[in-house]
Amino acid sequence: MDYKDYYKILGVDKNATTDQIKKAYRKLARQHHPDVNPNDAQSEQKFKEVNEANEVLSDEEKRRKYDQLGADWQRYQQAGAGRGSQPGGGGFDWSQYAQPGGGFGGGGSNDPFGGADFSDFFSSIFGGASGRAGGSPRAAAGQDYQAELELTLEDAYQGGPRTLTVNGKKLRITIQPGVEDGQTIRLRDQGAPGRNGGPSGSLYITIRLQPDARYTRTGSDLTMDVPVSIYKALLGGEQVVDTLSGPVKIKIKPETPNGTRLRLRGKGFPVYRQAGQFGDLYLRLTLTLPQHLTDEEKGLIQQLAALRNEA
Repeated sequence: MDYKDYYKILGVDKNATTDQIKKAYRKLARQHHPDVNPNDAQSEQKFKEVNEANEVLSDEEKRRKYDQLGADWQRYQQAGAGRGSQPGGGGFDWSQYAQPGGGFGGGGSNDPFGGADFSDFFSSIFGGASGRAGGSPRAAAGQDYQAELELTLEDAYQGGPRTLTVNGKKLRITIQPGVEDGQTIRLRDQGAPGRNGGPSGSLYITIRLQPDARYTRTGSDLTMDVPVSIYKALLGGEQVVDTLSGPVKIKIKPETPNGTRLRLRGKGFPVYRQAGQFGDLYLRLTLTLPQHLTDEEKGLIQQLAALRNEA
């Protein structure tokens, strides 16, 4: 059975204070929490190791016993005890460490957690999981919360403060410009409180953007249709286009075909978390035909058609 270096697992010095141990544990527990790393066996195992290390080092009596064991562990191994061996091999007195219900079988039927959360090493020294006689309750991270925040396209473009209520608690958050539909924002420590000194859970906010009839969004680029009269398309001219950053005047060349695309650099959507950077806005020119023609207008169009041999 291998020795567990709980100080190394938490990344703290052997002289670390209780507060330093708690801070290190909370950081690692959040990082490797199964809810944050679904279907990740490696993170799940690390999460268990971190919980086990905190279980020992955050308890004064367990830590004292563990520190004492550290000095004697090499003697114990030299006495001939290996993986699967029984305590006391080679004349080494294991009884000062092993507890009733412990032993090298690890957990077993006496372990109220089914042996899944604590290693054989822990069970051998402390007699199984916490909650047994003489043990302190096991620390556990709080439950994560889920919420949704609905925004207009303009809201997502501008960003800024927003308020939402989750489980009766009003929260004020700042939305970064450029968020996307379906994007999830994580707020640490805004979930359910942890148990027995464990870290609070997180709040995961999913952004839902309302459909916008004017724009089609692709990443940080936008596309919009711009109606143009057939006269302006034929003769050319200027036209004002309303963009999310304000009105822009564009030039239309003479004899512009229907469906022509124009690109306005930097007039698209903000690039998320990259201040001052924007995508592009693509304008698709769609020609509009005149309606309710007068007899005089019809006559002029017929003359034009005759001139082009298209009558």
